[in-house]
Amino acid sequence: MSDRYPLEKTRNIGIMAHIDAGKTTLTERILYYAGKIYKMGEVHEGTTEMDWMVQERERGITITSAATTFLWHDHRVNLIDTPGHVDFTVEVERCLRVLDGVVAVFCAVSGVEPQSETVWRQADKYRIPRIAFINKMDRPGADYFGAIEMIRDRLGALSVPVQLPLGIEEQFAGVVDLVEMKTYVYDTDERGAHYRVTEVPETMRELAAKYRSELVDAVAEYDDEVTEAYLQGTEVHAAELRRAIRAATLDVRVVPVLCGAALRNRGVQPVLDAVVDYLPSPTDVPPVEGVIPGNGTKVSRIASDEETFCALAFKIMTDPYIGRLAFIRVYSGELRAGAKVLNSRSGKKERIARLVRMHANNREEIEAAYTGDIVAAVGTKFTTTGDTLCDIEYPILLESMQFPEPVIFIAIEPKTRADETKLAVALAKLSDEDPTFKVRTDDETGQTIISGMGELHIEVLVDRMKREFNVEANVGRPQVAYRETITEAVEAAGRFVRQTGGRGQYGHVILLVEPGESGSGIVFVNRIRGGDIPNTYIPAIEEGVRDAAESGVVAGYPVVDVKVTAIGGSYHEVDSSDIAFKIAGSMAFKDAARRAGAVLLEPIMAVEVILPEKFLGDVIADLNGRRARIDETTTKGNLHVVRAHVPLAEMFGYATDLRSKTQGRASYTMQFSRYWQVPESVFDQIVERNVVRAY
Repeated sequence: MSDRYPLEKTRNIGIMAHIDAGKTTLTERILYYAGKIYKMGEVHEGTTEMDWMVQERERGITITSAATTFLWHDHRVNLIDTPGHVDFTVEVERCLRVLDGVVAVFCAVSGVEPQSETVWRQADKYRIPRIAFINKMDRPGADYFGAIEMIRDRLGALSVPVQLPLGIEEQFAGVVDLVEMKTYVYDTDERGAHYRVTEVPETMRELAAKYRSELVDAVAEYDDEVTEAYLQGTEVHAAELRRAIRAATLDVRVVPVLCGAALRNRGVQPVLDAVVDYLPSPTDVPPVEGVIPGNGTKVSRIASDEETFCALAFKIMTDPYIGRLAFIRVYSGELRAGAKVLNSRSGKKERIARLVRMHANNREEIEAAYTGDIVAAVGTKFTTTGDTLCDIEYPILLESMQFPEPVIFIAIEPKTRADETKLAVALAKLSDEDPTFKVRTDDETGQTIISGMGELHIEVLVDRMKREFNVEANVGRPQVAYRETITEAVEAAGRFVRQTGGRGQYGHVILLVEPGESGSGIVFVNRIRGGDIPNTYIPAIEEGVRDAAESGVVAGYPVVDVKVTAIGGSYHEVDSSDIAFKIAGSMAFKDAARRAGAVLLEPIMAVEVILPEKFLGDVIADLNGRRARIDETTTKGNLHVVRAHVPLAEMFGYATDLRSKTQGRASYTMQFSRYWQVPESVFDQIVERNVVRAY
């Protein structure tokens, strides 16, 4: 495969979905039909190419995003298979940041599930064009049109079928293509590699004509020839319709919907055709925008090899054989092995020792990377997730990525002295790879505290320490990452005065501390007149406030959602200093927090439980006992769906309890929703048992 490829024939796509919708199974079939692999692996057998980690194969889920490259119909496709479990949503976030298009996979039985909504919102944030694939059409209870309606209702997307299923459940045999008005019938004896193209069956012609008309109606405005044919009531040719669908998809106004059954090898090749036909090339997306470091002047880079080099590092990985890998998306220019580039965030220069193209955990060494490529760079020392690499002479800083804060933490310690150094190295490398994995040392107990997005997230990381880094460690019970905030507005003064015979210390500041918007963190505003305190001391006051906010007054948890306004104070021409104003700012904030009605906040999880009707009463009673707020109970076929918001502190061990109450016939999903005030009935219990403060 040549390293250089026409930009117009390059596609950078991701596969995203709720857990168990069939992303990895679909990816495995895609690679097989594209000739990238010669044997299909199965998730349930732990033999897939893209789920290469031991932890993934044991659990049958995707944990880390995996990249690969293949050819289809003279196009080069860079594909990333992303996880579906909420604990690993950071993998989806950072991959979507650098992708041009997405295939969203939905289960034909379950439709839009909680994590489907999460990843869809992430794609909305970056305005990424999408196509939808309704998978598992062979399953009992499959409902193609019901899934399409759920996409419209829950996701607010104009989902338009470009295919109809030929048969359903056990009778699902292929698809009707509404663009060509042909039927594709799959041969089950040849693993779906071949299919017969026939005319639309007589029994489906009226239905196919109806949905083709709706398809033309949805995209007509995007192509003049289609518009003219639509207005005149004449036939729209397939090439014209395909062109209009592509334009509507690129405008993120229409989501073409396809269907199939990946496990039974049906309907996969048309997905690849749709990727080539409807999803964007690097030249179809707007130029990437950034600023010049230091002065903030806005600049952009167009997708061209002739442009100056610019790339974004979106993932860091430690390879046991060649060391640290930085996955990068090249937005402009070219990068050669051995070149020196600028990390515009840190201002440091990096030497790219080698470049490799990845296929899951396998590497293919290349001499150069060009515009539109997704490759891994070997040799970076200072680059982290979200950093910009660029030409030294023409610096640009691209927008970085924002990641959610951890909601769960545990204490960890090495079993033996020999493990101490290895534990520190392992934690450093794992936190370098994963921006949602935090490590800190508790000031009071001296314990090492690790934080993550959920029980499974922490469990997998601890397992990786043992297997990859040969570290034996003891871990404590999971703890909830509480937060603190205030409920009243208060003015407070902080005065720090020390006189020791020589030059003293003097700092005096007055703060207005008031409740802020949810999710805002700490917002600092300066409204001090220059004559009261020189502007040079304002950053020190803000630093003191932020340091004080790291440990609240209720139980030592971080303070969030507070607006702090510096409104007055005084200084001494000789004795004032940065450290004096930093301490004064900290003192004022602590005093205000004590008098401002400080309260505890706890993470609330959005929970969805799917179960047979006979267990409904027991499950709802159990959720109520966990301080749940039941939002709704609906039916889906012969099953019931309970949606609720439940404090994370009450959900530890829920999987085991749910299995025992429902004879193993229920399933649930859970994702972080928001922080909410702890009720008075449990406030004292939390404060009393607080031994280790949260991150």
